[in-house]
Amino acid sequence: MKADVGLGAGSLGNKAKGQGEQLAHAKTLGWLARAGLVARGVVYLIIGVLAFELAIGEGGKATNQTGALKTISDQSFGELMLILLAIGLAGYSLWRLLRAAIGHGAEQRDSGPDRIAALASGIAYGILAITAVKILTETGAGSGTPKQPTGGVLDWTGGTVIVAIAGAIMIGVGIYQAYKGLAKKFLEDANTGEMSEGVKKAYTALGVFGHVARAVTFALIGYGLIKAAVDYNPKEAIGLDGALRELADASYGPVLLGLVALGLAGFALYSIVDSRYRKV
Repeated sequence: MKADVGLGAGSLGNKAKGQGEQLAHAKTLGWLARAGLVARGVVYLIIGVLAFELAIGEGGKATNQTGALKTISDQSFGELMLILLAIGLAGYSLWRLLRAAIGHGAEQRDSGPDRIAALASGIAYGILAITAVKILTETGAGSGTPKQPTGGVLDWTGGTVIVAIAGAIMIGVGIYQAYKGLAKKFLEDANTGEMSEGVKKAYTALGVFGHVARAVTFALIGYGLIKAAVDYNPKEAIGLDGALRELADASYGPVLLGLVALGLAGFALYSIVDSRYRKV
């Protein structure tokens, strides 16, 4: 009886693995992944443009991914754009989650750290896709920053430790983003052989600048979380919008904010170009 159960479980496992392999090589998933990279680029481009306008005193605002989606929804044809972005973000999330589960795509295999990063990315962009749908249905998506949840977590037993660990992880992500950019590791994920020399140079420059800019924002968010834990003050916790405001309020704030804003816009353009050359 036990042997039959074991064989049945093994058969189901092999079937699930086979279906996962088929999905990993499906052209449709590849197209969804590329659409998701474009959607990610559009979101970061809006954040970067608004932050740059704030830095030069031409209006603008410090916002996060949710704020960017709301900005899109307020534009002409905003509903259609938001629908397309929701589809793209959901596709990107599905692709990343599948990479985390299977460990490879049609063109590339993933290491253990790559799979962990894919899982975190898949969850984050899945939440962002749901946020886009909530905005479309006008149910209210909230601010999208960690401020309110952090307040509750700090009141848990061991909550300060949890928040501090989350902050340390964010700083670690920032350090990894900086390393990935400065060491040009992102080139390993692209089909650089298909690029002309000019495209490769531009792609590399955008990737380096954009990854370093993301690293700065991740590090600031992590610092805010750790400070919130140490001071036991939920108001210290910041999201991407708060990180950009922190830059604006610092010494030489407009200059720093302008550079990071340009970096985020550069990352956005890199992401859009990456949709053409990314190994999926």
